[in-house]
Amino acid sequence: MSRFLRRASSLSSSMLSQLQGPVTGLSETSIQRCNFSTKGRKKSKSQTSDSGEENTSKKDLALKVAMDQITASFGEGSIMWHGRSISPRQTAVVSTGSFSLDIALGIGGLPKGRVVEIYGPEASGKTTLALHVIAEAQKQGGYCVFVDAEHALDPALVKAIGVDSEKLLISQPDSGEQALSLVDTLIRSGSVDVVVVDSVAALVPKGELDGEMGDAHMAMQARLMSQALRKLTHSLSLAQTILIFTNQVRSKLSTFGGFGGPSEVTCGGNALKFYSSVRLNIKRTGLVKKGDETTGSQVVVKIVKNKHAPPFKTAEFELEFGKGICRGAELIDLGCKHKFITKAVPYLYMNDQTFHGKDSLKRYLSESKTAREELAKKLRDKLINAKPDNEKETNVDQESETAANQA
Repeated sequence: MSRFLRRASSLSSSMLSQLQGPVTGLSETSIQRCNFSTKGRKKSKSQTSDSGEENTSKKDLALKVAMDQITASFGEGSIMWHGRSISPRQTAVVSTGSFSLDIALGIGGLPKGRVVEIYGPEASGKTTLALHVIAEAQKQGGYCVFVDAEHALDPALVKAIGVDSEKLLISQPDSGEQALSLVDTLIRSGSVDVVVVDSVAALVPKGELDGEMGDAHMAMQARLMSQALRKLTHSLSLAQTILIFTNQVRSKLSTFGGFGGPSEVTCGGNALKFYSSVRLNIKRTGLVKKGDETTGSQVVVKIVKNKHAPPFKTAEFELEFGKGICRGAELIDLGCKHKFITKAVPYLYMNDQTFHGKDSLKRYLSESKTAREELAKKLRDKLINAKPDNEKETNVDQESETAANQA
């Protein structure tokens, strides 16, 4: 019996040893597999960073190849980095001849290389304002063109405003196609600074001229303007020419927008609204009288569209009949507003001098060029050349940092 028990115990021990052998083998292999998986994970993180760098380098290389291909196909400057270009940061401008309008525009005048639209009712001063822009451009030594599509330019007004008529090119075209074609030719020459087309409503297409009176010509003028502006935009940017269109307004009988919609529309379709960088709406608000005689009109200009500064600002000034913008009255109004001139009705005080009424101060400014330029400089320094608050804060911070570093 004892022998039987010994044999049974030996058999059980041998069976246990056989069973434990594969279990330990399995555990070792599983441990090895876990180690391999963790090593694979560690390698994958490093591989992702390396692959990210490789992808960025491949993108940079592909972009450089594409840019070189575009430059080879279309020429130098066809594509460039915006922040690395040599183009000037500030927009080149030409003054409008009105001090308050230059301030309202935000950049000191009308931008070069852009389309400008001046529209408003009859006898509001559209042509007068355009002639003032020409006079200011001639002061800078530029050549200007006046396309008189209305055939109604007054030579006496041109001379009174200050335009040098001997250096002014003028054209009175027969049709709208002829007018826009010669404008395109002059702008492509790159030698003209300002081109004024007066007005869009008078640009009559050839098809309308050849037809009978009363024939309907749907959207013919709108198509003509749309095609012309598509062609002219690129040439304007290269030549840095200001293209000014004066435009008339028409009453809109039915308004699709319902109550409160626009009651007036401009001629020539909608293309000019989109291509214009600046749109000026000029209206007469009153008359300037001297006794019983009417000597001028009070006008307000609203900046309806402005791509260079915030729009919807207004400027008010006087237009003297046969003379143009009254710069003296404009300076007096701005001087009173910004306290360079003290007003105590009926007296005005400026530079320790007393003037009885606005007319006497206006006469003094027209006679004294030094006083007029001094007042204009004060207003310009305060309104145009003044630094914004953000720039002042950054300058103060930079000065404090430099002082701390020096200490």
